[in-house]
Amino acid sequence: MKKNFAITGVAGYIAPRHLKAIKDTGNDLVCALDPHDSVGVIDSHFPDASYFREFERFDRYVSKLAYEKAGMQIDYVTICSPNYLHDSHIRFALRVGAHAICEKPLVLNPWNCESLIDDEKRFDRRIYTVLQLRVHPRVIELREKILAAPKDKKWDVELTYITPRGKWYHFSWKGNASESGGLATNIGIHFFDLLVWLFGPVKSSELHHADDVRCSGVLELERARCPWFLSISRDDLETLKKQDGATLRCLTIEDETIDFSTGFADLHTKVYEDVLSGKGYGVKDAQPSIQIVHDLRHLTPGGLCSESHPAAKTILRG
Repeated sequence: MKKNFAITGVAGYIAPRHLKAIKDTGNDLVCALDPHDSVGVIDSHFPDASYFREFERFDRYVSKLAYEKAGMQIDYVTICSPNYLHDSHIRFALRVGAHAICEKPLVLNPWNCESLIDDEKRFDRRIYTVLQLRVHPRVIELREKILAAPKDKKWDVELTYITPRGKWYHFSWKGNASESGGLATNIGIHFFDLLVWLFGPVKSSELHHADDVRCSGVLELERARCPWFLSISRDDLETLKKQDGATLRCLTIEDETIDFSTGFADLHTKVYEDVLSGKGYGVKDAQPSIQIVHDLRHLTPGGLCSESHPAAKTILRG
């Protein structure tokens, strides 16, 4: 049966992937919210969807559908709004009788997860999060390989994620740590989730460097030690002789490298298929990575050392 969707943050960068996933899974977008009205992307998917610039009018419309128009109630609210609004928009979804599908990070602080779990029970609705790397075919194969290995094996892992952003980034909510959670939260949380999913709980975390465009450290996991480097600087691609690519997203595990620079954007439909079949990832799945980035925000960089990520040493030491 076709499900009715609403979406918040429809003018944002990630929203088109969600619109496509809603359409690809045979469902309907009833209404959309964004204070910025550059929302022509809707025409390619759901030209008849109602659009609102003000949350209050969006709230009133969805609430009226819930109580007055049989068959038009919103079944799912997709949340693509800025990170600091996720918690509020999730609660809105539950309050109007809908399930929530929320982009990363689910919330900014780990303690918010517990109250959301309580709200799921109170409203009898589910909160799903988008952990699309977990459904990447190469990652699934890799996880099977890791699970089949001896339990005491310690894997050598290296995460490199360079995704250039222009000057606008620093003047938007994404460059405001109180709204985005900072660089590690906004850029890296998918990969931190992936590392925990593959290699088990965090034993310790080190932060070696952090500024407005780069951060680097080491995660000690139950079954791996992982130096990591995140950057939004285009210069870093040139320094690493990667001028031919727009991004560098790779996870190196001993002698195998998984390149996420391509195929990274085509996983949302699979996420939606899982959610609609009741198998999607929820609040408890998101908690470990939220804890990681929260802790990183409160660590003081210790400076580069011999165990720092090779790219960090190359770039930051010149």
